[in-house]
Amino acid sequence: MSHILDQVQDQIESLLPKIEHIYKDLHQNPELSMQEFRTSKIAADHLRDLGFEVSENLGITGVVGIMKNGDGQVVMLRADMDALPMEEKTNLPYASRAVGETSDGIKTPVSHMCGHDLHVAWMMGASEILSKNKNLWKGTLMVVFQPGEEIGKGALAMIDDMKDKFLKPDIILGQHVMVGKAGTVGYKAGAILTAGDSLHIKFHGRGAHGSMPQNSIDPVMIAAHSAVRLQTIVSREISPLDSAVLTIGSIQAGTTENIIPDDAVLKINMRSYKDSVREKMIKSVERICLCESHASGASKPEIKFIDSYPVTENDEYATKKLSENFISYFGDRCYETKPATASEDFSYFGRRWGVPYVFWFIGSTEKGEWEKAVNEDKVESIPANHSSQFKIELNPTVKTGLEAMLVAALAWL
Repeated sequence: MSHILDQVQDQIESLLPKIEHIYKDLHQNPELSMQEFRTSKIAADHLRDLGFEVSENLGITGVVGIMKNGDGQVVMLRADMDALPMEEKTNLPYASRAVGETSDGIKTPVSHMCGHDLHVAWMMGASEILSKNKNLWKGTLMVVFQPGEEIGKGALAMIDDMKDKFLKPDIILGQHVMVGKAGTVGYKAGAILTAGDSLHIKFHGRGAHGSMPQNSIDPVMIAAHSAVRLQTIVSREISPLDSAVLTIGSIQAGTTENIIPDDAVLKINMRSYKDSVREKMIKSVERICLCESHASGASKPEIKFIDSYPVTENDEYATKKLSENFISYFGDRCYETKPATASEDFSYFGRRWGVPYVFWFIGSTEKGEWEKAVNEDKVESIPANHSSQFKIELNPTVKTGLEAMLVAALAWL
């Protein structure tokens, strides 16, 4: 079956070296969340050269490009731009050696172990193909380069700045590079990514000398009892038919062995696929931490969100439409994927605007490595996103992601 995209295959092939060059440049020059000044300028200049109406500095560094091409639907494509505060250890010739500074003033290595550099490159490529082939589509194309996905702030910051400034999209589309056989496209209706909530919990006690515990209210004990009890939320309060994860990643208290400190801190991360499960887990955390403090005679603990991501729940009808177009173009390289336990702030755009959205995955693992891992039942041993060893097999991943974004946009345009 022929596809409208077949008409521009020569253009796609000739564009691939440029997209790969952009990717490698961004990979070597990563920028932390809400600091994507160089990346956003590259994206904005590229859109401007293609004839887009460009708006910059939305949500600090966000960029929106609008191209109107007659009557039709408004299609929004989204790519995130930020990198991670971590060292890259791939030893690739274009590996990042960048160093940045967090919002807290802490020096840190910076790298695109998330894959957002490729997301930007794909979007720039798709924008170029669509801008040069207006005969293939009708409607309004809105391309969004978003900051701060890794800290859960970028989408909301952009939405606040975009209110009443742009046409409301009819559909919102996005994709993510993931571990999987390079050249494949994975879609799924309904929940495809979990909600993610990270909490900072500070327990208040009363410090004392280690030899005089009777003079204290020991926050270490409160934190320890809470840590144990919090694990029962998933095992005893969530139905076995639902999926949920609660991880305590950090316990911090005290400075030395003979001082009972004034306070103790837990940092926890939770994942869930249903809004109802998410809300129940949050309430349970609040209840347990409050009651453990009360049981020790301590004051109310401070519970703050570090970051928060909603469930990414793809629209059923839109996913059906998209999957039919993917299958038509990619054939057996397209498949229905299982949901992932990662989280994204992409869905905020759809939730806040009341617009259907679809998010999907592009595989990036070298074919031989993937097939060997599958045969040996060791897929989990492949370094995934956020690993210092995560790397992308550029051929055919670059082309597949570019084509997927074009197929998706043209399904509505």
